[in-house]
Amino acid sequence: MKLTVDNRPISLEEITQATAVCVSQEALFCQEFALGHDFLMEQIREGKPVYGVTTGYGASGKNYLTFEQSALLQQNLYRFHGCGVGEPLSVEISKKMVLIRLISLSKGRSGISYELLERLALLLEKEMIPVIPSLGSVGASGDLTPLSYIAAVIAGEREVWFEGQIHPTQAVYEKLGIVPYVFKPKEALAIMNGTAAMSAIAVENLAVFERLLESMESYVAGMFEVLLSDVTPLDAFVHDSKPFSGQIHTARNMREKLHGSHLTHGRDDRYDQFFADNELNIQDTYSIRCAPQVLGVVRDNLEIAKKWVEQEINSVNDNPLIDGHARVIYTSGNFYGGYVAHAMDTLKVCVANVADLLDKEFALLVDHKFNRGLGENLKLSKEHYFHGFKAMQITLSSLSADIIKNTTAASIHSRPTESLNQDKVSMGTTAALDFQKMMEPLALMLSIAFIGLAQGVDIRGKEKVSPVLRGHYDAVRTHAKPLLEDRRMDQDIYRVLNILLEGALA
Repeated sequence: MKLTVDNRPISLEEITQATAVCVSQEALFCQEFALGHDFLMEQIREGKPVYGVTTGYGASGKNYLTFEQSALLQQNLYRFHGCGVGEPLSVEISKKMVLIRLISLSKGRSGISYELLERLALLLEKEMIPVIPSLGSVGASGDLTPLSYIAAVIAGEREVWFEGQIHPTQAVYEKLGIVPYVFKPKEALAIMNGTAAMSAIAVENLAVFERLLESMESYVAGMFEVLLSDVTPLDAFVHDSKPFSGQIHTARNMREKLHGSHLTHGRDDRYDQFFADNELNIQDTYSIRCAPQVLGVVRDNLEIAKKWVEQEINSVNDNPLIDGHARVIYTSGNFYGGYVAHAMDTLKVCVANVADLLDKEFALLVDHKFNRGLGENLKLSKEHYFHGFKAMQITLSSLSADIIKNTTAASIHSRPTESLNQDKVSMGTTAALDFQKMMEPLALMLSIAFIGLAQGVDIRGKEKVSPVLRGHYDAVRTHAKPLLEDRRMDQDIYRVLNILLEGALA
């Protein structure tokens, strides 16, 4: 899908589905966009002190610079911020950073020229993607250090991903016949003084988490089947009585997945079983019965996070802001990435709750005291020297601990820096990176869980399960054969992980 960027709001779906990007050439858009830049240039020529343009940055804002010095100031800004460390962000995240910065600057309130928009679009068109270190941002004044790598590439410096490899930007420019861009006053600051790094990391991983959450709902529905559970807790009446949209959505989704199952039962059957079996509790455990309530709040928080990140991307979050119509310059703090930080911190807790629920449910699945006849550790062989899923549970529980221990909110760890000018910062990029780190262990947990679920289907009988679970069973069994005798399982886990991340189990 080709995405044309102008000053309209752009959705997360458009961002994730865009295969080509260009800047609008509509006359009205170009005319409106030029007002801010033209006004700013007038102010500079008249000798007005404009923060970050004809003054120093941050605590150096008291230093006045001439018009001639302002161009050098922009060059120095991206150069002295070239101190990012850590592994580079992925190519996809870096590409989204460029697009997200383009979207924000296209609103026409940053005082930049149209030519700079074209240069950002050129990076995407030619697939020259800046190599951006992951560490070095406190999330205000925006993502200064990570975004300096975009500014530097526009100026022909540092490195880019190009044709699948890392190259010096200058060499790629020479190969393509591109002349390095010379920043006009305010332009390097406008690129760097934003929240595109935290937003891009968030966008990439929101999509991953949504896919994993949908897969988790599939797994829980499968658990209702192999544990011979009562589906009454999924009934629409229950959730209409507590009408949170996420809870209603999750319960409905699970009900639909269970259509055609011959293993679950309703409340009337439960009553009959209760009188026939003195050992049978009339209700299932919380991890089964309350799953819609647990996952529903996660789903609602995910929707809130998506809305906040989308709004952040469509905001103007650099400083100062330029109103070309009213001819006013506003010094402000929209670069503070608080909304992204809080969204990511909240979702970290949500991921931990999903991991905790999954750990509890898998414990029910493998424990012969609770799994209603599935046997000890899901063993298909009755020989005592085989161990089934005993160690798989240990790995799954270990992964859940890795997730849960990282739930401390990054936003409360604001560090005063830059001569106490940046004394309250968002830590939004740290929060987003923390959220990203949780995706792999959660996906690995689900991979193990689905392999165990498939083993449960083998024991119950494939012909008895719902069509949805049968489809998931077939997908898993294509990559992980039934566990008959003790053998290594790590390769099975990663093969199932691949189809899980593609959405095959959602």
